[in-house]
Amino acid sequence: MTETGSATGIVIVGSGGMGREIFGIIRAINADVTAVVHWRVLGFVDDYPTDFNVHQVGRLGVPFLGGTGWLASCPPGTHVSLGVGEPWHRRDTHGRIEHLGLPAATLVHPAADIGVDCAVDDGLVAAGGARVTTNVRLGRHVHLNQNCTVGHDTTLGDFVSINPLAAVSGYCELADGVMVGTTAAVLPRLRIGQDARIGAGACVVHDVPARAVAKGVPARW
Repeated sequence: MTETGSATGIVIVGSGGMGREIFGIIRAINADVTAVVHWRVLGFVDDYPTDFNVHQVGRLGVPFLGGTGWLASCPPGTHVSLGVGEPWHRRDTHGRIEHLGLPAATLVHPAADIGVDCAVDDGLVAAGGARVTTNVRLGRHVHLNQNCTVGHDTTLGDFVSINPLAAVSGYCELADGVMVGTTAAVLPRLRIGQDARIGAGACVVHDVPARAVAKGVPARW
């Protein structure tokens, strides 16, 4: 990982698999000589760590710093990235640290693509292979996992997760906290209500109400 004196400090919040994948995205960004910002990972924080996750963090060569209380005394200018996979848990984590006023990093893997005229709020994490086409709005702390796609004129609300290989078509609206499961498909012009979950492999052909769990082909709830 390239770390220079001008690199911006960052702390990953969450020591589980998503947090450690974010560490990999940061490594890829730092290795990209065209990147506008390079990052210096100060470590991981987690209020509910497991021994396994702390051990795995140690294997990455960066420290586990403790609970989110550590962030109250972090160096000025430090950014955070929410390495929490579940949308509801990510939203809860954000609520516990929001009062600290720490800026959220926007992390886009060099092998991801955010298209023309897309609006991106703070905290976006886009993994390698993620593709967003054009005229798309991405809310706060959206996670776009490996090789997912988001079509034109679609809006993703805050804390949305699009899991690997999932496809969201054009003109869709996904409300806050939606999770789209691995390899699922959302057909064009549909609305997915707040905190709804789309199961892995599902094909959504109708609007989905808030807090529903939609599964199957076609998806039912």
